Amino acid sequence: MRFRPNLRLRKTMRLFRRNSRGDPVEDVALLAEELQAKERQLLEAQRVIQQLQEQLEEQAAEVDALRRIGAAVGSAFEVEETLNALVEVALRLTGTESCHIYLLNENRTELVLRAADEEARPMVGKIRLKVGEGITGWVAREKRYVAVPREAYKDHRFKYFPEMREGEYESMLAVPLLHNNEVIGVINVRTHRPHEYSRNQVRILSNIAAQVAGVIERSRRLQQLERHAEQVSTLTEITRQIASNLYLEEILQFLVNMTAQAMGYKVCTVMLIDEERKELVVKATSSKSQEYISKPNIPLGKSIAGRAAQQGRIVTVQDVKEHPEYQFADIAAREGLCSLACIPLRTKGKTLGVLNCYTERPHHFTEEELNVLMALANQAAVAVEHAKLSLRSAILQEMHHRVKNNLQQVASLLRLQMHYAEGANAKEVLNESLSRILAIATVHDLLSREDLDMVPIKRLAETILFHTQQGLIPPHKHIDTRVIGDDFLLPLQQATSFALILNELVQNAVEHGFRDLDSGRITVTIREEPERYRLTVVNDGTPLPDSFDPRKTMTLGLRIVDDLVRGGLQGTFDMFNSEEGICAQVIFPKGDGSANADRRLRAHE
Repeated sequence: MRFRPNLRLRKTMRLFRRNSRGDPVEDVALLAEELQAKERQLLEAQRVIQQLQEQLEEQAAEVDALRRIGAAVGSAFEVEETLNALVEVALRLTGTESCHIYLLNENRTELVLRAADEEARPMVGKIRLKVGEGITGWVAREKRYVAVPREAYKDHRFKYFPEMREGEYESMLAVPLLHNNEVIGVINVRTHRPHEYSRNQVRILSNIAAQVAGVIERSRRLQQLERHAEQVSTLTEITRQIASNLYLEEILQFLVNMTAQAMGYKVCTVMLIDEERKELVVKATSSKSQEYISKPNIPLGKSIAGRAAQQGRIVTVQDVKEHPEYQFADIAAREGLCSLACIPLRTKGKTLGVLNCYTERPHHFTEEELNVLMALANQAAVAVEHAKLSLRSAILQEMHHRVKNNLQQVASLLRLQMHYAEGANAKEVLNESLSRILAIATVHDLLSREDLDMVPIKRLAETILFHTQQGLIPPHKHIDTRVIGDDFLLPLQQATSFALILNELVQNAVEHGFRDLDSGRITVTIREEPERYRLTVVNDGTPLPDSFDPRKTMTLGLRIVDDLVRGGLQGTFDMFNSEEGICAQVIFPKGDGSANADRRLRAHE
């Protein structure tokens, strides 16, 4: 503000005339002193006015900055878009040449570059700093800003990234992103030349930091709500599937796929406990990798999943590739698996298996997340129990229906035995009858153990041979028996016919092939072909006569075989001499349940 000199002169002259009666020299001194005082007051007033003007300009600039920040936040719908817009606003309002926004990862251990100016934008997502590392990491740890006016790259806290060309920048201002006094990231700006950051620049960048923190927090809350909604939807859908679907493998496959999708995991797998072998067996997985699917079974107590199953508690690992207990680190490396959560499947105080959830990157499983996984694991356990109970119920109903038929079958076998028993001693007759009844019992025993509505045929054949070895082969004879070939599943009715046929063929080989021999071998071969099954029983005993015809040989055993093959299996039966020995061959077509049998066998294995 300027003051006219003539006004001062007139005022001074008035003072001079008023004091003209005194000593002129003294009066001049007094006037000069008063004039200096007034000058000082004037300068102070000018300084105050200047400060007020600067404050007004700063407030106007701050209001404009807030308006621009609000406009940037309001115009962008995606978080990344908002962050990039705020970077541009920060550059304009602070008059700097570079701006970076770092956000903490889920584990809150690393700061990840999430937004940057155009020059550094290709490095977004690639630059990482540990909390406390570099000036940016120091700001995150200490929760307060840092302003370095020159040679920031020489600061003892500075972390140098060559790809960021950081040596070109002199000054640096870094401000923490705070929400409820918790750090969620850091924003920093830089200049190529030395620069003293003003209070206004610090305040503007702090306001931008507050806006960024708000955007991130709102985004995270929205993501949490979306995840929660998707998780609830997943649980609801899984519950619906359990109620409407009796096939366990289909339910578990649906569960792992939905869990991986809803929770954003790389791979989800359900492993169930094989009580006989005390191992965890993969029953369903979202992985498409054959190498992962073909992993060996895990003994209880071994590896991470085995420990979770044995102890019945949740086990989490930050990186399976570096964990000493994990048995398949090489597969994990090739498949891109990192963090793991093993959730036990428990119901009624018993652990049935585990739900394994893998992430692609290091991940901290939150309490909320683990609670959701526990709910999913509980649903899986319910599915297992539900499927078992449903199948057992169906089996019981089927058994009630078939007990009568089985008893009638036993009665028919005994009547046939009576018809052909003339001349045979009682012990032989009873042993043969007992062998046939045991063959039927073996089918039902396997059915009750497998928790399935299908019978594994190879195991059935092995059991029948074992009973034959124990009950029909005299102690002085040394006849080796073995089963080779494919394994497949047959429904109860076909399995019962198969068991009786195999029992008769093996019994026939023992009684006739080795009647005059004390040693030999019986080999049972089971083959699954595209449209049919093939059973062959070969013994290296006494060959068949050249004129032998099984359809004209009316022994009891062969009549039973022929009736069961044609009536029960709709197949064909033949016996002949071969290079390997006497061969009995049964061929029968695949029934209606063969497709389901194949699918269930894969789940059973």
